[in-house]
Parts: sequence; structure tokens; C-alpha cells
Amino acid sequence: MAAKLRKGDKVVVLAGKDKGATGEIESVNPKAGKAVVSGVNIAIRHTKQSQSSQGGRVPKAMPIDLSNLAVVDGNGKASRVGFREEDGKKVRFFKTTGEAI
Repeated sequence: MAAKLRKGDKVVVLAGKDKGATGEIESVNPKAGKAVVSGVNIAIRHTKQSQSSQGGRVPKAMPIDLSNLAVVDGNGKASRVGFREEDGKKVRFFKTTGEAI
């Protein structure tokens, strides 16, 4: 099945502690059904110092479930994603506005 949410999409969080927050998808794990969104679901990781890094308390974006994310359309609203064919190619489109992503 084609991915409704992809790396680089601007999304809004629908549920959880970061509800209403927006960000861009950095990576997607389709097998686990999760995505890492910049600035959302931040956790503090304690890292040991090494030659290349300082160490200490490092904020890290943790994965969030895909069901809790929705793509932001041109109007800045959350939208669902649909698929249709244009010129023999399968393209994603916003369900709210109908325009292609």
C-alpha cells in the first residue's frame, strides 16, 4: 500500500501530550506505524561523553504513531489524504481542498 504520510510532509498532531503542535516529518517507519516529527514528542536522553560529542542531557524527538498525525493543507488545516490517478501516475491529494500534494 502506498504511504499516506511521507518524509518532508508538514503535519499536525491530533492526539497526545503535543496535541495541536505542527512539524515536519523527519523519518517514517511503516512497519511500526510510527514517524519522527521535528519538535514533537521530545524526550531527554542522557548520553555519555565521547571524543566527538560533549555528552549530558540531549533532547531527542521520539517516534509518534501515524494515526495521531494529519497532513496540513494549503489553508493550514488538518486534512486526510486520498489517492487518484493523474496522467497515468498515482498522486496523493488533500481530501479537504482536492488539490494534489
